[in-house]
Amino acid sequence: MNLQAIKQRFGIIGNSKGLNRALDIAVQVAPTDLSVLVTGESGVGKEKIPQIIHAYSRRKHNNYIAVNCGAIPEGTIDSELFGHVKGAFTSAHSDRKGYFEEANKGTIFLDEVAELPLATQVRLLRVLEIGEFIKVGSSKPEKTDVRVVAATNVDLQQRVSEGKFREDLFYRLNTVPIVVPPLRHRQDDIHLLFRKFASDFSEKYNMPAIRLSDDAVHVLNSYRWPGNIRQLKNITEQISIIEEKRVISAEMLKSYLDGAEASNLPVLSKKGNYENFASEREILYQVLFDMKRDMNELKLLVNDIIQQNPNVKITNYPNNTFNNFDNEVQINPINHVYSNEQPVIHHHEPHQEHGEVVEEVLSLAEQEKELIIKALEKHNNKRKLAAEELGISERTLYRKIKEYQINK
Repeated sequence: MNLQAIKQRFGIIGNSKGLNRALDIAVQVAPTDLSVLVTGESGVGKEKIPQIIHAYSRRKHNNYIAVNCGAIPEGTIDSELFGHVKGAFTSAHSDRKGYFEEANKGTIFLDEVAELPLATQVRLLRVLEIGEFIKVGSSKPEKTDVRVVAATNVDLQQRVSEGKFREDLFYRLNTVPIVVPPLRHRQDDIHLLFRKFASDFSEKYNMPAIRLSDDAVHVLNSYRWPGNIRQLKNITEQISIIEEKRVISAEMLKSYLDGAEASNLPVLSKKGNYENFASEREILYQVLFDMKRDMNELKLLVNDIIQQNPNVKITNYPNNTFNNFDNEVQINPINHVYSNEQPVIHHHEPHQEHGEVVEEVLSLAEQEKELIIKALEKHNNKRKLAAEELGISERTLYRKIKEYQINK
């Protein structure tokens, strides 16, 4: 089947290898009734895949229903999906059909499927396995013949390991996986999309279309686009409306791109190669993991000193430890040497190795402070966004700001 014709029909722009592969799999699996799981970051256009699958399937003349699972409250989602009978709950004044009944003989698209409550996952598994569901408030099984296509922007296998998603349901949904690549992996398509959006907004607002200078095209292609196509479209619309000039320079474009001025964090001279990391958060995590390793080395050093110097003064600091390193890393001001519930030594004579370790840990604390400052600058001092960027809680960020005396 001609992929170009499919792209034209569904308004898909681009020729990247990853995009073409996703479309090719969608077309191949469409004639079957296999369940499909579409994965990809938010804003990449995952909703196009189930539309293509339905359009090229034998179900194309029947209903296609798209459901955003994350937008339905937990208390009503079973009723929305499977329906209810009169009297099932206070406001159930009559019987109601659910989406699975409405989509009988057709296709149902479950977006943000990872947000389904565990109880609802059990009901969905029954539909996938035997084509049956039970309405809320009823005990009578009902049949349905639906094709299920699900999508998520989170790692479902990770959710399975956390006990938040059923493993059996994951494998039922993931019969055919389709991955939609992020925009940053489709660099040759970014400018094509920008020009298409610019043309659309030119027609919509009855004004000349904006275009980019050569240096602006370079900025456009090198930006990470965390919001993917949705973000690109929104920014194109903003520029089209706000800027009087129709030729957009690199500096003008950067003013609309968060973090474009600081596309990379400061160069870290510490051991380890950070050049290949995909995001600022990954760099921060690597720095912190290296710091944890340093603490372990420091513990060994402290133990050696204790054995070699039995008369030194020893004080315990049980609270100064790295706690819950995966979720919230706590790094206190370094005015003495830490160890994980190990004795801390105050030596009256200078010790060369001990001094080098303290200096190295101090430099790591300075790096953390610099990372926090850059995150705050990137998000215009909005602590909630900065905390999300750094992968820590807002409360922890507030404590760090006070701890490092950051005037923001």
